Amino acid sequence: MPQGRFSGSLCSPKIDVVIDMGNPFLNRTVDGFLKIGAVGACKVAAEETFECLNKGDISKRKVEHTLKKMCQEGAYWGTVAGVYVGMVYGVERVRGRSDWNAMIGGALSGALISGASNNNKDKIIKDAITAGAVATAVEFINYLT
Repeated sequence: MPQGRFSGSLCSPKIDVVIDMGNPFLNRTVDGFLKIGAVGACKVAAEETFECLNKGDISKRKVEHTLKKMCQEGAYWGTVAGVYVGMVYGVERVRGRSDWNAMIGGALSGALISGASNNNKDKIIKDAITAGAVATAVEFINYLT
């Protein structure tokens, strides 16, 4: 039976969470899901808080709507991140090199997620190119800093 561990620490301004699912692929995928899913949920919380303060309207229905939206956005963002991180790890393992894996993983992730959204062939290709370009840009910026 697989076992998992969860540990974390908080040091300003960095939060470090370690996930041990017993498999490096699962560890990275779940880690990406949780971290970016939390970002998606926080994004919604900030938007909805601003809207409530701007309108001066806070109700039980609005809080329930906000929580539901936080869960939906967090799950969506987390899934996208998990797919991307898993693809990059898989590409690195298959190729045995760590050079263009972000671009390849981004393109594969973009195509997979776009295809799962029932988009047409042209949209899938555009999304794959966009995701590969964004992933490459992020890696390039990380390399510079």
